[in-house]
Amino acid sequence: MRLGLLAAASTVLVAACATTTSPTGRTQVVGAMSQEQLQQMGIQAFEQAKKTGKISTNSNQTRYVRCVVDSLTRQLPAAQQAGWEVALFVDESPNAFALPGRKIGVNTGIFKVALNQDQLATVVAHEIGHVIAHHHDERVTRQVGAQAGLGIVGAIVGSAYGQNAASATSQFGGAAVQAGLLLPNNRTQESEADVVGQQLMARAGYDPHQAVDLWQHMMSAGGNQPPEWLSTHPSPGTRIQELERRADGLTPTYQQARASGSTPQCG
Repeated sequence: MRLGLLAAASTVLVAACATTTSPTGRTQVVGAMSQEQLQQMGIQAFEQAKKTGKISTNSNQTRYVRCVVDSLTRQLPAAQQAGWEVALFVDESPNAFALPGRKIGVNTGIFKVALNQDQLATVVAHEIGHVIAHHHDERVTRQVGAQAGLGIVGAIVGSAYGQNAASATSQFGGAAVQAGLLLPNNRTQESEADVVGQQLMARAGYDPHQAVDLWQHMMSAGGNQPPEWLSTHPSPGTRIQELERRADGLTPTYQQARASGSTPQCG
């Protein structure tokens, strides 16, 4: 990330902020940066990730991820469906992320915990949920107000699906990422992304109950101790209970999607 971008971001005025409502009805304060600026920063962060990370040459896995992404983004409003770029990174950590500018990154390590297409869709839909719920806008706005623009790129990137601040810094370049977000706020966004993502996967024809299985696998991957990155996420037990409860309510949506022809066959 160029230092000039950080310097420019630090001059953004909080006066442009506005109050809006998230997809779950939560009040958000956003607007410290324009959508064009957010998208440009997301694009540049993604390019930085591709430069510092190793892109997989496994064409089958890349097609698999691309198929899941396409099936999910087809459920977004028409203006948001096209132009999503996907990169599969050779990295054993079970992580994924999405950025403004329609960029999605998935680590090969995710296949250790996402054992089928529905579970992979859980991860990807959750990350898309952060974007469509304007969480990056909210993070930047909060951080501009709290730190006069310092660490804005870290607010853009946030924590990926299974990622802590240290590993995010490694993937995106130390100077480009300063986390600086209050954990309660981040947990709120993570919970909301679960809600939005689980709704999205059900509309795309993926079984919402598989979100529960995915999280059980994520917990198992952490061994006897919860993974470090859970410090910035909701309680695993609570998260699983909520996912299971919502899955029952989303079953009719899932069944209707399948009946209407949304039957993804990605892998």
